[in-house]
Amino acid sequence: MQAAINAVHTDGPATDWTQVLALYDHLLHLSPTPIIALNRAVAVAEVHGPAVALACIQDLDLPGYHLLPATRADLLTRLARTSAAIAAYDEAIALATNDTERTFLRTRRARLRADS
Repeated sequence: MQAAINAVHTDGPATDWTQVLALYDHLLHLSPTPIIALNRAVAVAEVHGPAVALACIQDLDLPGYHLLPATRADLLTRLARTSAAIAAYDEAIALATNDTERTFLRTRRARLRADS
C-alpha cells in the first residue's frame, strides 16, 4: 500500500490526491495507527480542505511526535488561524529532534509572523 501511495506521488506532474486518499483509507483499514491517520489527513486536506483534515487529527494521540503539531500548524495556517498556527509551530519546534527540522519549522513560523 505504501509503495502504491509513493507511486501516485511520483506519477505525472501532479499528485492525484483522490487516489492517494483512497489508498490511505485502505491502509488505515489494514493498519489503524495514528501515524497512518495523520498521513491520511494530509490527503484529506488536499481533497476536502484543511478544516476537514484538522477534524481528522483532533483526537490523535502521538505524544512527542513533532509532525502532529507541525501538520496542525500547516492546516491552521491554511485556515488563516495565525495565532493558533504559531502556537502549533512552537510545539512542533520544541518536539523536533534535529536542527534541520527545527530550522524548517522556525522558517515557516517566521513567515506567519511576517505576514500577520
